[in-house]
Amino acid sequence: MSIGARRPTIRDVAERAGVSLGTVSNVLNRPDRVALATRKRVLDAIEETGFVRSTAAYQLRAGKSRSVGVVILDVSNPFFTEMARGIEDVCRDSDLVVVLCSTDELAEREARYLRLLVEQRVQGVLITPAGRKLDGVERLRRQGMPVVLLDSRTGRRDICAVFVDDVKGGELAGRHLVEAGHRRIAFLNGPLSIRQCADRRRGLRQALKRAGLDPDRCVSEYHLGALTATQGEAVVPKLLADPARPTGVFCANDVVALGLLSGLRRLDSSTPEQLAVVGYDDVRFAAMLSPSLTSVRQPIYELGRTAGRLLLDEMTNPDHRHQQILFEPELVVRDSSSPLGPEGRGARRGRRR
Repeated sequence: MSIGARRPTIRDVAERAGVSLGTVSNVLNRPDRVALATRKRVLDAIEETGFVRSTAAYQLRAGKSRSVGVVILDVSNPFFTEMARGIEDVCRDSDLVVVLCSTDELAEREARYLRLLVEQRVQGVLITPAGRKLDGVERLRRQGMPVVLLDSRTGRRDICAVFVDDVKGGELAGRHLVEAGHRRIAFLNGPLSIRQCADRRRGLRQALKRAGLDPDRCVSEYHLGALTATQGEAVVPKLLADPARPTGVFCANDVVALGLLSGLRRLDSSTPEQLAVVGYDDVRFAAMLSPSLTSVRQPIYELGRTAGRLLLDEMTNPDHRHQQILFEPELVVRDSSSPLGPEGRGARRGRRR
């Protein structure tokens, strides 16, 4: 049978395989109901005709799509890209497509994407909230939508979440700089409405207090409009012009640190001889920078995989139990924060704490 240039239909498949339309439908939607030999004949006919079933038609019948929504803060940040890859790998094994949305830390954009995802009838949503309020998440849950908080914690036990102990991560960075002798530390942070930014700040200040230092005297905070490389580079002239010029900098993520290092190079300021730099996340490029970047490592890919598994379980398991899964950060020390002076520079490269 020659189908020609038109799009093959389910009827074409049935005629090629010599079965009813209902049998083809069962192979596509309920294959366990079809005998193995018949199923193979139908699948061969699908291959021969080039038939592709309509996802829209499936959604109308099933009331849902074969997709899940992933709502993150910044798709250009390698941290979120790697985490999304972990989610995608889990979903792929279940024949689900990931719809990725980037809010740029804007609550109104988050609300719009959540509305669109519901309209697309996604089966579930993983989300890094743009702020502290979970109004959008609550609306989804009232509609019966499975939701997992991604890289975000909550005190509630009726929703799944995966997150890292960012207070401990901030403390690791602060303690490292204090132990290296720094008493004037700049902290390049984002909006405190973002939980991760507030927690990393808390950890940094906690490290100084435990060392017997006053964080109000030792830390100069620079609140960036967004945690981007552009913002990290733009703050360099302010750092260098500060009368109480810092000797160490803690950046709330590696992308900001990348911009900072770029700005320092542009102004011929060397690191770490003049300014020790510590980032956060330990994304793939951190070890490739010059100097290589000291960073607080998060298990980024595993965060995504774990969140994906939790969502799939909530979508398919009637006995699903909500979990709050906490991951521990670790400090990876490289050249960007080596001790001042020629001795010891690079001696701690790649060491973890």
